[in-house]
Amino acid sequence: MSRGVADIAPARLALLNGGTVASATLTEGLAIDFTRLLAAAVPAIGAARLERMRAQAATGITGRMALAAQLLLDAGADLALLQAHPSDTVRGWVCFAIAAQPGLTLSQQLAAMRPLADDGHFGVREWAWLALRPHLAARLDEAIALLAPWAADPSERLRRFACEALRPRGVWCAHIPELKQQPQLALPLLQPLRADPAVYVQDAVANWLNDAAKSQPDWVRSLCAQWLLESPVAATARICKRAQRSLS
Repeated sequence: MSRGVADIAPARLALLNGGTVASATLTEGLAIDFTRLLAAAVPAIGAARLERMRAQAATGITGRMALAAQLLLDAGADLALLQAHPSDTVRGWVCFAIAAQPGLTLSQQLAAMRPLADDGHFGVREWAWLALRPHLAARLDEAIALLAPWAADPSERLRRFACEALRPRGVWCAHIPELKQQPQLALPLLQPLRADPAVYVQDAVANWLNDAAKSQPDWVRSLCAQWLLESPVAATARICKRAQRSLS
């Protein structure tokens, strides 16, 4: 057990495993026993499914999130009910369940994911884009068209999702080769956010461009120069400075 996990009080860990509280940190989220939480959140899940979850205890967290989602779908769990669960991890399972549900179009998946992408918990918002990213990347043109209205949404969380979900490199996820080579494809998402007032969104845009700069540095330099001329405000300056932080 890592020191961070060991530092969580047993009583606090019991609450997390029982699904009665949300995690306050990434360390807490990583410490949760998925088998115990699954049994608490869906008492009718069945011993066989719990054993499948237990057998994957050493698997990476993204793999365990996807497995938990599949077990929920197999059991016919009420996803609408679980979407309001006090545990952010359980709501994260719903994100992966939405992504794994057969027969949904990309538009339907995004509509179902929208409240989770706008969730009040930072962890759920991350699971929302991570779960749906493979589907978005597989239908890139359609995804960009569908996400473009999100980039103008009043919610900064949804504006951030529109950008974060299609980062060329990203974190804890596969790269998107098309956007590494042709980052300009994502301009319908990036352009509306070039002067976003929310730091949360500014950081996402800057990270997107920093990703792109690793394969297309001249394009990022040119875009930032253009943005600074067209939008000479503090928000744009901050984005462009952070976007070019890895460039010499």
